[in-house]
Amino acid sequence: MKDIGVDVSTPEGEWDGDQNCPFYGSLRVRGQIIEGTVSSLGMTNSIIVEREVTRYMKKYERYEKRTRRYAAHLPSCLGEVSSGERVRIMECRPLSKTVKFCVIEKGDVE
Repeated sequence: MKDIGVDVSTPEGEWDGDQNCPFYGSLRVRGQIIEGTVSSLGMTNSIIVEREVTRYMKKYERYEKRTRRYAAHLPSCLGEVSSGERVRIMECRPLSKTVKFCVIEKGDVE
C-alpha cells in the first residue's frame, strides 16, 4: 500500500488488480476533498455521492438547501458500501465522461 498524501484510515480489503485504486494502483488523487452520502449504487465500480449545502438568501432572509451530485469511482479495496453511508471522495484525473472523483474513505467520516 502506498501513501496517498491524505490522512485517511487504511482500507481493509484485498487488491484485485484495479489500476484505478489510489492505495494499490497507479491513480493519483489531488485537489478538493468532499464529504457526502451515497445515493446510488447502480454502476459498476462507481457510485453517486450527494452533498447538501445550506445557503443564506439575503434578499428573502431565509436559508435554502442546495444538493450537488458527484459520480465517484469505488476502489475494490474499500469493499462494499450501502446507500446512505457517509464517504469521503477526492478529485483525480477523469476516469470516464462523468467520473472525476475517487472514494478514499468510507464509514465514520467526521
